[in-house]
Amino acid sequence: MTRSILPRKSFFVLALLGISFPLLPAALGHRRATGATAPNVLIIMADDCTHSDLPIYGGQNAKTPNLDQLASDGLLFRKAYLTSAMCQPCRAELYSGMFPMGNGCAWNHSASFAETKSLPHYLSKLGYRVGIAVKVHVLPKQAFPFESVSGFDSNCVRDPTSLHDLSGVNEFINRDPGEPFCLVVALVEPHVPWVMGDVSVYPPKKLRLPPNLADTQRTREAYSRYLAEITYMDSQVGELLLSLDTSGQSSETMVLFTSEQGSQFPGNKWTNWDTGLHTGMVIRWPGVTKSGESTDAIVHYADVVPTLVDAAGGDLSELKVDGRSFLGVIRGEQTKHRDYAFGAHNNVPEGPPYPIRTVSNGEYRYLRNLQPERLYIEKHLMGLRGAGELNNPYWQTWIWDSWNTPKTYDLVQRYMQRPAESLYHTTSDPFELNDLISHPEHQAILQELRRELDEWLVEQGDPGIDQDTHETHQAAKRGDHRYRPPTHNAKQ
Repeated sequence: MTRSILPRKSFFVLALLGISFPLLPAALGHRRATGATAPNVLIIMADDCTHSDLPIYGGQNAKTPNLDQLASDGLLFRKAYLTSAMCQPCRAELYSGMFPMGNGCAWNHSASFAETKSLPHYLSKLGYRVGIAVKVHVLPKQAFPFESVSGFDSNCVRDPTSLHDLSGVNEFINRDPGEPFCLVVALVEPHVPWVMGDVSVYPPKKLRLPPNLADTQRTREAYSRYLAEITYMDSQVGELLLSLDTSGQSSETMVLFTSEQGSQFPGNKWTNWDTGLHTGMVIRWPGVTKSGESTDAIVHYADVVPTLVDAAGGDLSELKVDGRSFLGVIRGEQTKHRDYAFGAHNNVPEGPPYPIRTVSNGEYRYLRNLQPERLYIEKHLMGLRGAGELNNPYWQTWIWDSWNTPKTYDLVQRYMQRPAESLYHTTSDPFELNDLISHPEHQAILQELRRELDEWLVEQGDPGIDQDTHETHQAAKRGDHRYRPPTHNAKQ
């Protein structure tokens, strides 16, 4: 068992650590001899990692040598998005190919429709073994019947410093090289609590804070711990890639890394700002993706399922999904995919109701707060837990500093008191701090994005503010969904 192994160690070093791998040249040769073309798939997910904190997206603090190498070997997606910046809804979207209303998981800690189909259903029909390791966080089981792969603790809160063991992953990868596999390894870093990694690498005083974070000492200390967890997560990426290399199956495997939604700092996770919904994504498929390439094609988490089915040679006409395949982008045959990326946030059960909807064309983002008269409150960031213990003590320093620091006051106000509509030029303002809603020169794009969002909400059967209630969430958690989308063709 191990906490972390430095990037790309040799097989000899792994042997010294007691990690063994079977030698499989004969079996691998058998698979190639059978003419198998469907790739293995290894999906590696971070947990609550703001994409712009990664060096591959311009992050100036974190050290991620394994992700840097993966990006240099594969295709970097600059405009990949998820629909809801919360763990459970975004994972349900990724695994089902359906937007939150379509699969039923439109709130955190709820459940999808029991009849939802997902990766295990689609790929098992094509001869795949489909497993998941670490954090599952989707319900119900019949909608997401992954094979459970052992070796990692699946709950970052219950045992945040637990060791991990690659034996389960290695067994799954090497079980039958003549049979393609799809393995999801959903890591729990850098989800809070930030307790893993070497914090000494990130002295708080030397860090460059993103401009959407208030510059307080507590914030710097927390950001230091968060960066250490990113580097720890990166070391696990290195271990997994090394396991794949040592199995002899790297050349036959599509690796997809994604950073999931934004981090648990104010303005990232649980929001519809770009730092919440914009996800990091890298795909390496030897012989298919070109090394060191990047694309501005807009893709959604919902597009991953049809893409994998397409790559495996499946019949896309049999899928009932919102997403569509971007295999042409992966192969370098296309430079565009979607025209727009959409987002939806229902705040219950993370706080009082505060529904948000958004659309982006990859350059501009339009945001609509459906109940702007309310204060936005997120209990994990702003509240107490247990016997008066602060969940995230840096938020209190934002409140204190807002008394005499105008920038901090503006950030607190931005977070808690939001207008009915906002418009940002995300390309030049990636942290979306400059609202252009009233600028005459941006009215044409404003009207376009309003119209596109309206059409998508109708297609999705979105009930608006009625969806973001405690009663509706509790019903969905029980599997008794009050709202079901109409039969529709997802807006592309």
